[in-house]
Amino acid sequence: MTEQEDRDPREDLSPRNEHGFPGSQEQPGGASLTRGDADELPSEVVEVAARSQWQLFRRKFFRHKLAMGSLIFLLLVVVAAFNAERIAPYAFDEINVTRANTPPTFADFHFFGTDQLGRDYFSRVLFGTQTSLRVAGVVALFSTLIGTLVGAVAGYYRGWIDSVLMRITDLVIIVPAIAVLLLAAAFFGQGDPTRIAIILALLLWTPLARIVRGVFLSLREKEYVQAARASGAGDMRIMFRHMLPNTVGPIVVNMTLVLASAIIIEATLSFLGIGVNPPTPALGVLINDGRSSMQTLWWLTIMPGVALVLIALSINFIGDGLRDALDPTQQES
Repeated sequence: MTEQEDRDPREDLSPRNEHGFPGSQEQPGGASLTRGDADELPSEVVEVAARSQWQLFRRKFFRHKLAMGSLIFLLLVVVAAFNAERIAPYAFDEINVTRANTPPTFADFHFFGTDQLGRDYFSRVLFGTQTSLRVAGVVALFSTLIGTLVGAVAGYYRGWIDSVLMRITDLVIIVPAIAVLLLAAAFFGQGDPTRIAIILALLLWTPLARIVRGVFLSLREKEYVQAARASGAGDMRIMFRHMLPNTVGPIVVNMTLVLASAIIIEATLSFLGIGVNPPTPALGVLINDGRSSMQTLWWLTIMPGVALVLIALSINFIGDGLRDALDPTQQES
């Protein structure tokens, strides 16, 4: 048997140097690769995988410091507002005339002061924030569902269906919200937060419908949609299984904008007296309560006003972060 036949076949697996003889293999960093390291090389290579879309989104969003700070602040506000019964030092309608017109102080936990009846304004702001957030959440949810459905159907089917739905959208856009709410208050009564939220949702779905329609018009000609249609998939499956996931970005961003707008609109309507009515606390109601004594009892308008502005700003900053993270053309810094 020759020397070549005597050689163990496993030796051929050992790395060879630049001259072709078995030995150590130099790595780019200057470190040598032994025979044992060579056996582990494939598993190390497999570990290097492309990031998923969720990982890319999370990486971009977490690097948006303003959006992350706003998200933390908003989460704290939401938790505090919906646990107001446990956190608030007083009931929102508890009257104590001996403490009336007290400015903000840490004494007796009157952090935001008291009003003319001695009611603790920190407690009232917490309960008012709960009402405003509940109204805004219902508005954002229902307006998003309506806008997504109308825009998807119009963009997918086109033709006369698109024309009818878009003319209805144009009609809703030009309807003044205050006039609709005044009529609704006259026929159905006013002051109920749920009723106000539903009316606002029926008025604020139009921008999202236009956005979703435009995205669906571009997606319906894509190759994967044509392939799904050729394979026999139904319209509902193509729309909501294949096309809708590619519209999530604009929908989520628009939802945050509607959420912030709903809080401002609800506060405006309550301030004007056609929104949530006392004794139900809401931020607009609290600002309206302190309007007549702004010069002397400034905290009655400043405290709920600052809370309203901070909540709306934090939601808008979160929307900016989501928009940047979901934008495929945005480069990582």
